Amino acid sequence: MGEKIISMKGICKSFPGVKALDGVDFELNSGEVMALLGENGAGKSSLMKVLSGVYARDFGEMEVLGRRYGNLTPKQAQEIGIAIIHQELNMCRHLSVAENIFLGREKTNRGVLSNAEMEAESKKILDDLKIDIDPGHVVGDLTISKQQMVEIAKALSTNAKILIMDEPTSSLTAKEIEDLFRIIRDLKSNGCGIVYISHRLEELSHIADRVMIMRDGQYITTMNFADTNINEIITHMVGREIKEKFPRLSCEKGKEVLRVENLNAGRMVRNVSFSLYEGEVVGLAGLMGAGRTEATRAIFGVDAKDGGDIFLEGKPCKISHPEDAIRAGIVLAPEDRKKDGLCTKLSIRHNLTLPNLDLVCGKLGVLSRRKEEELCERAVKSLDIKTPNVEIDSGNLSGGNQQKVVVGKWLARNSKVVIFDEPTRGIDVAAKVEIYNIINELKRKGIAVMIVSSEMPEVMGIADRIIVMCDGSITGEVMAGETTQNEIMTLATRFENKMSEAGNIT
Repeated sequence: MGEKIISMKGICKSFPGVKALDGVDFELNSGEVMALLGENGAGKSSLMKVLSGVYARDFGEMEVLGRRYGNLTPKQAQEIGIAIIHQELNMCRHLSVAENIFLGREKTNRGVLSNAEMEAESKKILDDLKIDIDPGHVVGDLTISKQQMVEIAKALSTNAKILIMDEPTSSLTAKEIEDLFRIIRDLKSNGCGIVYISHRLEELSHIADRVMIMRDGQYITTMNFADTNINEIITHMVGREIKEKFPRLSCEKGKEVLRVENLNAGRMVRNVSFSLYEGEVVGLAGLMGAGRTEATRAIFGVDAKDGGDIFLEGKPCKISHPEDAIRAGIVLAPEDRKKDGLCTKLSIRHNLTLPNLDLVCGKLGVLSRRKEEELCERAVKSLDIKTPNVEIDSGNLSGGNQQKVVVGKWLARNSKVVIFDEPTRGIDVAAKVEIYNIINELKRKGIAVMIVSSEMPEVMGIADRIIVMCDGSITGEVMAGETTQNEIMTLATRFENKMSEAGNIT
């Protein structure tokens, strides 16, 4: 580790009804990875947004690379060598990879955009990072994991001296995470200081030098990673010991609630068949690109089906649109909660009410304030949504509380089937346990639950039965208590293994 390149002292920042930062101190040295940890809402992202110029601080002092600053603008932060990769992808989906990488720094020739030059430089950046993406490809057509790698390339293209990574691995495959860690180690060796925010604590052993922990907008402690352990870190984060990371509720398996037969949808869903039962949580496992999300979207009516049948409580159920699924009692908490699950510019009240207007409006379509209040109060209380009131914009909530709002709007309908796609992505350890307890409560009530997750310990810890997909098809089904991660991975790579065997034969 080298010299001190960041010194922040007594940083305060408030929003209406929320004190996000309360006198926080932070330091970073060149050539080190500082893991910035805490629960959702602890203030980690807010602190980094002050550093990168996204937010203006209310009070406090800030020194970067030996020079004292007041409030930076994003452009000033970039010019002095600060780059940030935000948790929520921040790109223009209709533009190419190269255009996104050079957005705001476009290459021109006599006042005309030089796309060829930007694509050539983008290709060099991507090649140096060993990222296999065509710089001319439209970003909106890429997978979430590929978009995340473009964000990383964009940040590194500025030759940053300080790099802030906010949940950078939340959408990456295991191979892409390995590549990211390699990139981080290379940057460290070149003297770059890195702030790494993640709820995947198991990642820290690969890259972290020190950890700083925040809670409720306040600084708690800083430690050398080599001198601590995960349990101690979690205790500092939540202020208490979490005894059970995956609380499991035992229920008697009841009748079949949902049956899917020979579902086909596009290239990624091929002859998928399975059943969900009362009193059981089913995990849908597989690698990214296996077709898990595509299958749930087809069931919910977001994507068109090419064939197959759906039965609800033994009766045929025709679903051509999400509205059909909702009316039948099948709901989906989607993978990208901000893009597909919430209206982030609207209040908690409006998010809870919008899909339930038929429940809170009279015959003439007039909204009943009493029914709306009851619906919102019930959701906030039963799910313990942490908010001063329901008028707060949902976009200002922590990730865990946003997920609770997504779930809350569906629970108001007494749904029969609830599908969670990556329900704990980007949320902290304590919030994860709260989500698992919600899933257990649904299970206890006899609601059929399916969870899609890329985290193997999560699938094995919360699910009773696990269905594994690979290349758009189901390759196996196992009981969670009778299997191993190796067995699941073997099923999840069955198609790849077959291709490898075929290659060896030829």
